Formats: sequence, C-alpha cells, structure tokens
Amino acid sequence: MQVPEFTCLCPKTGQPDFATLFIDYVPDRLCVELKSLKLYIWSFRGEGRFHEAVTNEILDALVKATAPRFMRLTARFYVRGGIFTTVVAEHRKKGWKAPQRVELGALEEEASTDTGEH
Repeated sequence: MQVPEFTCLCPKTGQPDFATLFIDYVPDRLCVELKSLKLYIWSFRGEGRFHEAVTNEILDALVKATAPRFMRLTARFYVRGGIFTTVVAEHRKKGWKAPQRVELGALEEEASTDTGEH
C-alpha cells in the first residue's frame, strides 16, 4: 500500500511534516481495512511527532491490529532544512521465513521466448 498524503507536525517547531508511507506486509488471519487505515493515518495531522517515533508508532499499531506474518513500513519524508528522511521499521512473526522472491519481469520474459514444448 502507498499512502502519499501522510502529515504530522514537528514537535519542536509546529511546522508540518509531509511523507509518503509504503506498507508492505504478508497477512496471517487478518488484513488491513483501507478505510480504517485512512482514518488512522489522518489522525496524525495535528499531532507533534518525530519521524522515527511516528513510523514506529504506526507500525506497532498496525501489527497489534492485524498480527501479520511480516510487515514493513517505509516512511519517506519530504525535504525540510535540506534533508530528506527515510525511516524503515519491520516486524516479523516469530518463526516466519520469507519465501523466495518471484521476479515477475523474468517470468514474462521467459513466457515470450517459450516454444510451447514442455
């Protein structure tokens, strides 16, 4: 999921901070409901939070609500004072191991050169 309109406030200056959030996850029994996610993300608009703290707070809340096998939150904050900030936080369920990554581009390339003989 990509959330391009995340905002919170700098706790020191009160100036707005803007970020795009990227949420990658492997659900277990529950999944993120998008309307609820949107409302939760909006709740930070008037809140003063440091980038690292808010990223971890959001990840912790999503993990608590959904108990996923894996979840990664990447928060890419826009420039402020000449500095871009990217914060990455991850959760892995105990004992969960990622399956081998499938590269779809490689499969498409293979299919286009396939002779049809198997």
